[in-house]
Amino acid sequence: MSDNHTDLIQITLCREEEAHIICNMYPYYLYDLSEIWERLPNSQGIFDDEEYATLHQQSDVFLIWWRHPGVLYPWIIRVNGVPAGFALIATAPYLPDGSKAQYYLNEFFVMRPFRGQGVARQAASHIFDQYKGDWELQTNASSRNSHAQSFWNHVLSQYTDSQYSQQEITDEDQQQLLSYCFNNQ
Repeated sequence: MSDNHTDLIQITLCREEEAHIICNMYPYYLYDLSEIWERLPNSQGIFDDEEYATLHQQSDVFLIWWRHPGVLYPWIIRVNGVPAGFALIATAPYLPDGSKAQYYLNEFFVMRPFRGQGVARQAASHIFDQYKGDWELQTNASSRNSHAQSFWNHVLSQYTDSQYSQQEITDEDQQQLLSYCFNNQ
């Protein structure tokens, strides 16, 4: 990306025929998360469950995002036509246990060459604007994830005029998470 602020950021729903683009970026997302969650790759070299021996097998699981239109929403983020990241939005029945949200930011990722330039902030705001109601997103609560925590606090403060809540929760896997909730109606 250039520094002249003329870059074109496009945030669009990802069509099924483009699903492979998000699947191609997903291993980079898991690699980034491995540092935060302190996880090693499985015996096949994949940052995911042991059941996956190939990236193709891992990608097959992702196809659910294109099987439930109107319930699951896969978004792709591009900068000057180049894939830069993705966001996956879920609604019931694909919400975390106990969530009272209408919309859940399941995954959000911007690749490293596009970070620190406003791409993620603009993408998050654009996607939030598409769905009005109660939102939730979660992120790792550890100090290893301070960058993401700072990002979400900054973005949500601006987006909601500081009208959001944040609380530490424990998920079904006994992982400590920060849950952010807001309403944008």
